[in-house]
Amino acid sequence: MQAIGIDLGTTSVCGVSVDLKSGLVLKSKTINSNAFIEGREFEKIQSPEKIIGIATEILEQLVTEETAVIGVTGQMHGIVYYDKDGNAVSPLYTWQDARGNEPFKDTTYAEFLNSKSGYGAVTDFYNRQNGLVPNTALSYCTIHDYLVMKLCSLKKAKIHSSDAASFGLYNLKSNTFEFENNLQVVNDYCIAGDYKGIPVSVAIGDNQASVFSCLKDEDSLLLNVGTGSQVSIISDDIIESENLETRPYFEGKYLVVGAALCGGRAYSLLKDFYAKILDEENEGKVYAKMDKMLESIEKSTISVDTRFAGTRNDASIKGSINGLTVSNFTPEELTLGVLNGMADELYNLYLEMKSEKGGLVASGNGIRKNERFKKISEKKFEREVKIPAHLEEAAFGAAIFGAISSGIFKDANDAHKLIRYE
Repeated sequence: MQAIGIDLGTTSVCGVSVDLKSGLVLKSKTINSNAFIEGREFEKIQSPEKIIGIATEILEQLVTEETAVIGVTGQMHGIVYYDKDGNAVSPLYTWQDARGNEPFKDTTYAEFLNSKSGYGAVTDFYNRQNGLVPNTALSYCTIHDYLVMKLCSLKKAKIHSSDAASFGLYNLKSNTFEFENNLQVVNDYCIAGDYKGIPVSVAIGDNQASVFSCLKDEDSLLLNVGTGSQVSIISDDIIESENLETRPYFEGKYLVVGAALCGGRAYSLLKDFYAKILDEENEGKVYAKMDKMLESIEKSTISVDTRFAGTRNDASIKGSINGLTVSNFTPEELTLGVLNGMADELYNLYLEMKSEKGGLVASGNGIRKNERFKKISEKKFEREVKIPAHLEEAAFGAAIFGAISSGIFKDANDAHKLIRYE
């Protein structure tokens, strides 16, 4: 028996087939979507038709007689409008879209709503104020909600709370929006319909899906290190902090996330710095040189603040390098200092959660491919790092969410027996 998970990312579409006895990924397929459409300077829009076409192509390659359920996830915050027949009548306005930062009544559209640009409610507000909502639009949903609609021939989207909250202006306690709308929100495991007789679960947010596929229990925290990085925990309660965000999770729980905007990109920026000095275009060779540097140094005596992109609440914060002397102003010190700074930022966000967790799980290429950063994280958090055996975290999470929704597993604890660590 197998479950398929589909993940509609910003730049690619990924699909996996998961064996529901062993937890092994039997087959995986990823295709670059190349779905961006040229628009105004602040627009980041994509073709929903192209994304859905690629997702359906991948799905057809994965479906077998053993396929018991299909789960779907994807990029959060963004929206696509659809009409009364369930067909898209607009591009996908992605999470990167910056129309919310445009001027509005002595402030910006996003600040006027006390929200963030790229969040669906802000995007819709801008479009309504500027007459950009198609006349035939019935409502809107995420791109992965739309995929479920097309697979199941639905005319109205069922939006899981993990995605609904990503639109912004959402009350976590009541699971309702703070504005009038015709969106249909579901809060639990749910089958939306079927694709050629195979049950399809409602779509879920990719952040929640990734965590769901990595944490076998709630006594662990998760570090995800990619271009950005996050530290996440599962909580029974909403945690209030200006540097943290609490999101809906599953089974009445909440997902508390601390995001480092620069994250793994800090190390990539250092790589680019070295590449320019060395006049080297092959980034693999530059990373290899950086690895060699790290072999020759045990401890860094400089302090690097890697908040080069500011924080979610204060874009004015800048990165810095402190403690330089005539003896430690070396590339070895700087390379190790950047890794330490990345770990420090995540650890400080974890401390704000004020929640003791016993285990540490890590995902993302920023830690999978950097053994030294893994060791630094273990030392900082004072516990051993476990890394999931599967690479496609979000798609895997969607697959097991679907398996619970269809009744194959009774709950998360039952399904999480499939999770294996390296």
